Amino acid sequence: MPPAAPRSGEAIFSSVERVNAELFTLTYGAIVRQLLTDLEEVEEVNKQLDQMGYNIGIRLIDEFLAKSNVSRCADFKETAEMIAKIGFKMFLGVSASVVNWDADGSCCSIVLEDNPLVDFVELPDTCQGLFYCNILSGVIRGALEMVAMKTEVTWIRDMLRGDDAYELQVKLLKQIPEEYPYKDDE
Repeated sequence: MPPAAPRSGEAIFSSVERVNAELFTLTYGAIVRQLLTDLEEVEEVNKQLDQMGYNIGIRLIDEFLAKSNVSRCADFKETAEMIAKIGFKMFLGVSASVVNWDADGSCCSIVLEDNPLVDFVELPDTCQGLFYCNILSGVIRGALEMVAMKTEVTWIRDMLRGDDAYELQVKLLKQIPEEYPYKDDE
């Protein structure tokens, strides 16, 4: 039997049980607000959101691989396209595009067409250093680490900070060689 064809992000998104978008958005907002109250420093909140996202990403990749039926990506460019075209659509219901590749193909930007996490959000002046959606950078970093890619993910543009788009820069730091716990010939 031939392997199943990869599914589009739209097909997966339409077949997955979802929570109400407003509930999701407001719950995330409450988490960010509580972190601001508990940690007090905006930079610490950014780090905590990234760490929370990382922990989600290392688990979310399993669901992505199981439901999307994608085969192993040939390179970092193909991986970035999968994240943008299938991953964001599958989990957030939004489309994204990959742009601004560097010459050696190890750094690109993912531009989100929409961002459901920021509905109903306005940042006060005291939170201007906050990357409100930093959880997304952690999710990408965690998921890619589980498929042997050490990355650095940072926000380049954020509409909550007055920019014209939501743009994440994803930089491949190194391919992690796969290690097997035992040898086949023993």
